[in-house]
Amino acid sequence: MSVTAPRGFAAAGVAAGLKSTGKPDVAVVVNRGPHKVGTAVFTSNRAKANPILWSQQAVADGVVEAVVLNSGGANCFTGTFGFQTTHQTAEKAGELLGVSPGDVLVCSTGLIGTGDEVFRTKVLDGTTAAIGSLSDDGGEDAARAIMTTDSRPKNAVVSRGGWTIGGMAKGAGMLAPGLATMLVVITTDAVLDRDAADAALRSATRTSFDRLDSDGCMSTNDQVTLMVSGASGVVPDTDEFADALAELCRDLAEQLQGDAEGASHDISIEVVGAASEDDAVVVGRSVARNNLFKAAIFGNDPNWGRVLAAIGTTDATFDPYDVDVSFNGVRVCSAGGPDRPREDVDLTPRATHILIDLKSGDAAATILTNDLTHEYVHENSAYSS
Repeated sequence: MSVTAPRGFAAAGVAAGLKSTGKPDVAVVVNRGPHKVGTAVFTSNRAKANPILWSQQAVADGVVEAVVLNSGGANCFTGTFGFQTTHQTAEKAGELLGVSPGDVLVCSTGLIGTGDEVFRTKVLDGTTAAIGSLSDDGGEDAARAIMTTDSRPKNAVVSRGGWTIGGMAKGAGMLAPGLATMLVVITTDAVLDRDAADAALRSATRTSFDRLDSDGCMSTNDQVTLMVSGASGVVPDTDEFADALAELCRDLAEQLQGDAEGASHDISIEVVGAASEDDAVVVGRSVARNNLFKAAIFGNDPNWGRVLAAIGTTDATFDPYDVDVSFNGVRVCSAGGPDRPREDVDLTPRATHILIDLKSGDAAATILTNDLTHEYVHENSAYSS
């Protein structure tokens, strides 16, 4: 049931006509529990959409009663009109729910630079319809309503001793930190204060969504929201909650990776033997963003030279002539030189594992990415048509 698996939440997804396909495009998630705690993390792109600008202000007091999300239009670079549209969306939701508009977050996804009176009317009408359709099992409908180029909804649920975390996500392209082009709503019925919720969310996103780097492109609309209802009445151990939240976020991040636009390989780049975790992340990301490497994986070519060339552009601590590289369990490079024959590597499975041993320390990190395919280029060349 996704975001409605925890107690105290209701959700809905409706079709408001923002998509030409007639599919659902406006979602609402509402916290009906005794606690209204909320926190969020946002894109680090300096170019931020109007919903991001609004939600950053609204979440500052740590109270979130509801989130309204639309697909079919990013409402980004739409000027004063666009910000007013976001503001009116929060006001409409606040009016219908009997809460302060300042406690309503807004998220949008879709094409940048488009927005007019028709768009505004559809968003507001969709908000009205979604609130009128709220139900305790509406999480799946909400997850479908936020999809754009996604081929399927992404949901996850983790339960522990008497409390539950639920989440939904969308995203299939522009997947790169900070965050990814994604909208994520996470709910829990555990009892947490704002500081504990915020710390757990930032820790979880750091090792999940922030390490998903599908195509190196950062969105203007990324937002991950955590809402706390406290409806279970259970105060969890903070470490246990943080672990459970990290598990849920990793699950959603892997679902986003698996649905990346046009991808034929899901690539996990594991970097070990790093002098620091930051070094491991930098090295892994350098490979994930290397188009020559990604094209080689698409062609089932274990071209380890492209891995070494990519990591050599970083300032991480290591000796490039003492690095080992393995593809799907076969070490093809040892100490910066050839090892087993490339013919020993099978890259036909979708799941692809790259292991890079820097031999410079004990730190490690894994970056998730995808290959570069004809389908990815085609889909993004026709995105606005």
